Amino acid sequence: MSQNNVLKGVFLVALGATTYGMLATFVKMAYSEGYTTAEVTTSQFVLGIIGILIINTFQKIKNKGTAVKASSKNIFNLMLAGTSLGMTSLFYYLAVKYIPVSIGIVLLMQTVWMGVLLEMILEKKLPSKQKVAAVFIVLIGTALATNLIHADFKLDWRGIIWGLLAAASFTTTMFTANRVATEISSAQRSLYMLLGGAVVVFSFAFATQVDAFNLGIFMKWGIVLSLFGTIIPPMLMNAGFPLTGIGLGSIVSALELPVSVTMAFILLNEKVIFLQWVGIALIILAIIIMNVNFKGKK
Repeated sequence: MSQNNVLKGVFLVALGATTYGMLATFVKMAYSEGYTTAEVTTSQFVLGIIGILIINTFQKIKNKGTAVKASSKNIFNLMLAGTSLGMTSLFYYLAVKYIPVSIGIVLLMQTVWMGVLLEMILEKKLPSKQKVAAVFIVLIGTALATNLIHADFKLDWRGIIWGLLAAASFTTTMFTANRVATEISSAQRSLYMLLGGAVVVFSFAFATQVDAFNLGIFMKWGIVLSLFGTIIPPMLMNAGFPLTGIGLGSIVSALELPVSVTMAFILLNEKVIFLQWVGIALIILAIIIMNVNFKGKK
């Protein structure tokens, strides 16, 4: 793989992670205007699917129908993988309903040790010392980043549980998305994963939306949420990860953490003390440790 392709992949993943890092702040702002989780997620996925459909149509015209088409097996597997994407959005948005965005994103980053645990179960072998060290650093970083030591407020247990569930479903998404139907275009992969996620989101909306659905969400926040949550990040990351590889891509995607906290600090006036920034830095360090080959090449 050429250096130019790797740099291109780094840029795409970084931009995708930065964009996704802004999302939770916009969700919190939508909540402050009285919109529900069902309205937020439904508008995001509906407009996201429409946007990805338009992108697919333009790509078909550009490629004159020569691109590899998804088989029925590809579609099924991608939609199945997409259900975890839908659950990640739901759980994460429910989490930030009860806890600050800066805490929610830290809980989402628990995918680091959850990924190590899942890998150990699937491959039936103990993780390397490098990964074990990274897990311990993540746990220390989490304690600092969530301000558990000097907290002068009590975190809502519902937010913590939803946040950890979001991390678990995001771990599943990461493991499946990078292994399923990689031979077809990122636009096609994003579309079918969104359709799978939409099944989960629409089912949740149907079951929980008691009052009349506020259609104003589509024009007020739906466009922003779909762009920053379901169109730009998946497209960029699906295009960037094959160029960077999982290791480098995971390191670059850690940008999502400081971006999310900074956005919450600026737009939501969330208090973030120095120790929390230290914890965030430790979590990013752990991601780097887990993905860098310290032995080098012979």
